[in-house]
Amino acid sequence: MRAVTAFGDRYTPALVRPGLRRSPRRPLPAGARPLRLVVTARNTVAEDVLALDLAEPSGGPLPGWQPGARLQLTLPSGRVRHYSLCGDPADRHRYRIAVRRIADGGGGSVEIHDALAVGDRLTARRPRNGFAFCAEPAVLLLAGGIGVTPLLPMAREAQRLGLDWRLVHTGRTAASLPFTAELRALDPARTTFLYDDRDGRPDAADLLARAPRGAAVYCCGPAPMIAAVQRALDASPARALHLERFGAAPIADGRPFTLRLGADGPDLAVPADRSALDVARQERPDLAYSCTQGFCGTCRVRVLAGRPEHRDRRLTDEERAAGALLPCVSRAAEGETLVLDL
Repeated sequence: MRAVTAFGDRYTPALVRPGLRRSPRRPLPAGARPLRLVVTARNTVAEDVLALDLAEPSGGPLPGWQPGARLQLTLPSGRVRHYSLCGDPADRHRYRIAVRRIADGGGGSVEIHDALAVGDRLTARRPRNGFAFCAEPAVLLLAGGIGVTPLLPMAREAQRLGLDWRLVHTGRTAASLPFTAELRALDPARTTFLYDDRDGRPDAADLLARAPRGAAVYCCGPAPMIAAVQRALDASPARALHLERFGAAPIADGRPFTLRLGADGPDLAVPADRSALDVARQERPDLAYSCTQGFCGTCRVRVLAGRPEHRDRRLTDEERAAGALLPCVSRAAEGETLVLDL
């Protein structure tokens, strides 16, 4: 089961119709221009959750996308952030995203909530999909909080195709969960909502027990939820698991090493349980980043010396050989010193 899941996580983007989903490691076509978008609507859809509608300023059609796709936005401040598209892929004149306000985060969500207004202009890259929905005959969709955003279009597609689907949405309170009415409207018999303050913290085995026999599970949520689902999968009725995190994954098999920022330092110790990006940003808080999962490439730097351990899902072998590194996930062997061009 673990082997099947690993295969699916790696190759799902390639096992779909050409042109609809893009592998996260495949660069955009040469000459692809950024999208110019305008904010056309702002709506509060849950406690501390704001939904934005984005359109082409002239009203023209937008590039198509499929359930699970993300949009990379450049905010007016210059911050780059990724957000799952949660609208309808059939609507070619509107992108919709939803953003939970995180007061102590990196500032992107606060900027969107407090400073972004209807009429403001943004730039974006064309939607990309590293969490592609393969429309298996039976599916269980597991959402934790704002993790429902990529799963809402999947539920809509599953309903349209007549699949045997279930969705479970968990969160702190009823008020904290976005799009509840929209999901219930699809099919109230197939949607379940669990609230910590009413039902207690959900158990992963209980969540997976709701899967139809042989179902594929699509899970998006916080790291503890995803880790619990992974541990409980083998004993469940499900046969495959597709994951997307909205935060950094726990570091596995990390070893301490050293970062040197520029040829002349300073030298920074990277512990086994922290990322190189986290450590580097203590010295250089201006370093750009977005997904923290080795997907988007925003934090890309160049290695001047040392042997990195690449753990990203973005760089090609040629880019790695040329010295590119994504420090949000990639590391080095114990005792190694990586010299970065910073």
